[in-house]
Amino acid sequence: MAIEFHKRGWRVAGGARNEEALEYLNKEIGGSCFFDTFDVSEPETVEYFAQLMEDTLGVPDLLINNAGVINRNAPLTQVPPEEFANVLSINLGGIHNMIRSFVPRMEKRGNGIIVNFSSYWGQSTAPEVGPYCATKWGVEGLTRSLAQELPQGLAAVAFNPGIINTDMLRSCFGDGASSHENPANWARYAVDRLEKIGLPDNGQTIIGQP
Repeated sequence: MAIEFHKRGWRVAGGARNEEALEYLNKEIGGSCFFDTFDVSEPETVEYFAQLMEDTLGVPDLLINNAGVINRNAPLTQVPPEEFANVLSINLGGIHNMIRSFVPRMEKRGNGIIVNFSSYWGQSTAPEVGPYCATKWGVEGLTRSLAQELPQGLAAVAFNPGIINTDMLRSCFGDGASSHENPANWARYAVDRLEKIGLPDNGQTIIGQP
């Protein structure tokens, strides 16, 4: 997505725990963009990144909260508590940390769109991915609640990206993941949808795949 947004003239900022991925992005679209390593589950780190970004590029027009992990396939009775807690702390707690750091800045400026990544499993379920399903149902509820709190000029939506051939999908589907959309092709359609989100969409769930 970062590369696709950049191709369309956006100045992109972002972060991840994966330093290699960020190094690749810096080589591809560095200069006018800003990337830094941080963990969304750590509120102090998120706030530090938010201030760095504001100082470098300004307050975002479009905030995309897409960090996420999934549990290893297992019945709920066999999911270790620490793994369950980790999925919640990133998939839900991470969005909360981003909202706490960025939304007040957007409110102060008076405009902006917040996009929280959900999933088909945010409105349905499957066996052996209970923790992930729980977080994505949570994203839907959190987003709708946030949408009711935002002042005029801001909007929040849940974004269902669809089914994409990523490391996360391969952890669930194995070789079957290869039959689904590759990330580069998906990004073109997803960015089309993201660019069109406006204030009338506040509180809605947007589908990011044909």
